[in-house]
Amino acid sequence: MPSPEAPIGSANTDLSRLVAAAADLCRKPLRHAVVLPDLADAGEKAAEAGDSLDLCLRLEARTAEGERVPAEDLELEIYRSGDALNLTLAWCHRDDQPLLWQGSHPVWMDGATGLRSSCPPQGGPLEALARRLRALLRPDQG
Repeated sequence: MPSPEAPIGSANTDLSRLVAAAADLCRKPLRHAVVLPDLADAGEKAAEAGDSLDLCLRLEARTAEGERVPAEDLELEIYRSGDALNLTLAWCHRDDQPLLWQGSHPVWMDGATGLRSSCPPQGGPLEALARRLRALLRPDQG
């Protein structure tokens, strides 16, 4: 987890690299770039909340050759609920697909209704990514 004492720019850079590397590993052969929200706005919100991990990121996907694959872009939300770290992952351009909430266990939900749904065929790598990120960001939580 990025140090709370680290400047927000370096914490976001480290977090971006960590998220991109985890996505590259879990969603092979895709490669990922992490797009942060406005860093100044993110820094202000983090300082106000006293928490550098409540934010939303976009993971932009590319082929191994560097060609963009917008249909595989993901939105990652990282937030705390009490002491627990939770994540949501959703496809940016595929509203027909459910979103994944990962807390102590994975839950797939219809993005429009919020009702539980089954894991989509391509959902396994997203579950692996969510578990990996949760473990990397909060190793004290199983």
